[in-house]
Amino acid sequence: MLKKGSFLRELPVIIVAALVVSIIVKTFLVHFFYIPSGSMENTLQVGDRIAVNKLGALFTDIKRGEVVVFGDPDNWLGNSAQSEDSGIGTVVKSGLITVGVLPDPAKQYLIKRVIGVGGDNVACCDKAGKLQVNGVSITEPYIFAGDKPSDMQFNVEIPNGFIWVMGDHRGASADSRFHPDSANNGMVPLSKVVGRAMFVVWPLADAGLIPKGDDLKKIPVKKLP
Repeated sequence: MLKKGSFLRELPVIIVAALVVSIIVKTFLVHFFYIPSGSMENTLQVGDRIAVNKLGALFTDIKRGEVVVFGDPDNWLGNSAQSEDSGIGTVVKSGLITVGVLPDPAKQYLIKRVIGVGGDNVACCDKAGKLQVNGVSITEPYIFAGDKPSDMQFNVEIPNGFIWVMGDHRGASADSRFHPDSANNGMVPLSKVVGRAMFVVWPLADAGLIPKGDDLKKIPVKKLP
């Protein structure tokens, strides 16, 4: 049995070790975010806490149908307001987010579904109003009820190293469609991808795997030279 004095001497070491492990997990394995907007409804709700697999994105290709978190590609979010609150509570909260104890508010990140990858042609829309990937019309059961696959017409070729992303709440998502004049014509460089959104971890009523698009997964990937 540890003596009280021995435990108190070892406590700082235990705390530091726990923080180091937490930072390593957040940096290389899993990052926790909470959802700040409704652009992915009803797949993800405002305030949901999600776990993002960072390791998989490093060693395997991002695939169509997956939901990914990525850094702002080209000022999609505009200039975010800087908080002037420097109170002790804000400092503590920021520290807990840094070490991964609290979920990141994701103010500098976006979360969308991958519709096209390098080599793909993505177009809107066929005669039935469905998106087409490489000429194949796709069914998207994850789209927010009442939304069309897209109210905007487009026809894009995705180069290697990029993805085309769209929110599930198509009527409330400023996604790839809305940035044709950006540096990458609305496409997201793979270098900006943080990882795959895998699970909703909170609230418990919403907890579970984040669904992928089955139709999108079935279409063969065309590799560009």
